[in-house]
Amino acid sequence: MMAAPDRMQALGELRRGEPMSRHTSWRAGGNADLFFIPSSVEDLQAFLRELEAGTPIFWLGVGSNLLVRDGGLRGVVISATAILKDLERIEPYLVRAGSGVPCTQLARQCIRWGLGPSEFFAGIPGTVGGALTMNAGAHGGETWERVESVRTIDRAGEIHLRSPAEYSVGYRSVTGPPNEWFLEATFRFEPGVTASMDAMKEMLERRKATQPLGLPSCGSVFRNPPGDHAARLIEAAGLKGFRIGGAEVSPKHANFIINTGEATATDIEELIEHVRQTVIERHGIELQHEVRIVGEVTQ
Repeated sequence: MMAAPDRMQALGELRRGEPMSRHTSWRAGGNADLFFIPSSVEDLQAFLRELEAGTPIFWLGVGSNLLVRDGGLRGVVISATAILKDLERIEPYLVRAGSGVPCTQLARQCIRWGLGPSEFFAGIPGTVGGALTMNAGAHGGETWERVESVRTIDRAGEIHLRSPAEYSVGYRSVTGPPNEWFLEATFRFEPGVTASMDAMKEMLERRKATQPLGLPSCGSVFRNPPGDHAARLIEAAGLKGFRIGGAEVSPKHANFIINTGEATATDIEELIEHVRQTVIERHGIELQHEVRIVGEVTQ
């Protein structure tokens, strides 16, 4: 891998051997070889243009739907959330949001502007960038239902304006042009659809009552299978409270795995696999990961 030029180090921040446990909501995981925090989009473009071809790049949001294995990540991790915070209403029913904008902030501001349907964004943990990457959804709404266009950056530092037609979008799945990462999205809301702050608050209260918020987790570990709920299947398999090392299936919500304090990424991944296998044995249904698992396995 190339050594980063001094000029880029002066603009952004380049760290070596950065613990990814500091950057994931599970508070577990190994080190990144390089960890770059750009100071601006222009700084990010310059870094990408000078990065050695073939260097692995991992684009990090707030780490809310991510497990980094204990062997860490090779190449460079880019954390650009702090420079992608713009949120503005650009037309009566159009809102432009940077990838670093928290989905809860997007929901609140759209409701203040009277734009709907937008309440569902409040039920999505993480940022707009993460929501775009996996077509995140909550309470009957999905991110890409509202996307008018996206702006991306490729590994050569070039910026592209893309339409939804250039992506294949499914349930918690998005496939598009390779080696590009989301910088921002423009969302279109519907005339005559009112948004309710009370409805959003009720949604958040329901989350608080039914999910182990405040404890280290990734949110939902598995996708809901057609016609059923992963949490119901896991609970019916008797797995609530089941532990491996410091990782535990939440007694409050069975589709959450929590770090009780000292869990390693290996503990968490082994528990995920145990849950998956047990549900297959008990119900004949193979659950699919919603969480993204990356990095090297420790030897």
